[in-house]
Amino acid sequence: MWFVFAASAAVCFGLRGILYQWTSQRPIDRNLLLFSVFLTGTIVSLAINLFAGQNWSAGTWVGAIIGLFSYIANMAMYRGFAVGKAAVIAMFTGLPPVVVAIMAYFLWGEKLNIWQTISFVIIVAGLLLIRYSNDITWNNLKGAQWGIVTMFGFGITDLASKQATLLKAETLPTLSVMYVTGMLLFGLTWMLSKKRTAAARGEVAASREEAGGPVEASHKAAAKAPWNFAKTVQWGMVVGLTNIFGMMLIMPAFRLGVTSLVSVVVAMNVVFVLLYARFGLKERFTRLELWGLFIVIVGIVILRLAK
Repeated sequence: MWFVFAASAAVCFGLRGILYQWTSQRPIDRNLLLFSVFLTGTIVSLAINLFAGQNWSAGTWVGAIIGLFSYIANMAMYRGFAVGKAAVIAMFTGLPPVVVAIMAYFLWGEKLNIWQTISFVIIVAGLLLIRYSNDITWNNLKGAQWGIVTMFGFGITDLASKQATLLKAETLPTLSVMYVTGMLLFGLTWMLSKKRTAAARGEVAASREEAGGPVEASHKAAAKAPWNFAKTVQWGMVVGLTNIFGMMLIMPAFRLGVTSLVSVVVAMNVVFVLLYARFGLKERFTRLELWGLFIVIVGIVILRLAK
């Protein structure tokens, strides 16, 4: 049953990735977008729990750790994409299951049997092939430090989710704490970013005024108008639905399954983004991407047959 939950979570996160990809092509404030994503999670988890009545236990507060490291991972990922090569950061975002597998062994003594180990290695190899780019070399790893932070951030998020289930924490209260934590952090980041942007614009305007030159409106008109607050929040809340439903599925998957296997199955959400790029954006698969897809499928077949 854990596989059904994990695979369903992968579908939700794959849809989230597709929406993120679409959004990345629009002039939108990412911090405000992510604040809205976590706002949706807060509202939905609290609202559903009004009817479900799940208990708020001590383990529920592990949700704050999940929210914190989700924030760190997302911020590091976006920072990495800004200063480094996208292929480098994408490669590291495929590696959290490795972190999870190693840490789960040392924390809880979780072991995989031989067939589970083979399937795990095959799936990770396939994911890395999908995310790999031929232009990655040892001399071309700018932004790798942010990729490493992203890898550990998402890995610790998965481990904390598992820890919450081991402490018998209920899903909805834990997610409520997680989303409130992330919402506050992204909201604070958005406000600080907004102040810095306003200050920078003020300095530019002042320098132009001192030089006696007019502020050129033509450049502003030529650029795409950024999404306003209401539009960004509304769209972020739509994206947030895929995120909250994915998290509601991943928690029972961790409760029922082996941590590393759940993590690697959920990581396959990249396959859905890749399929969207092929059939929605009409991008052609590279040979490595085709091999990666084939290898992931083989790994899943072995995992399903593993006892």
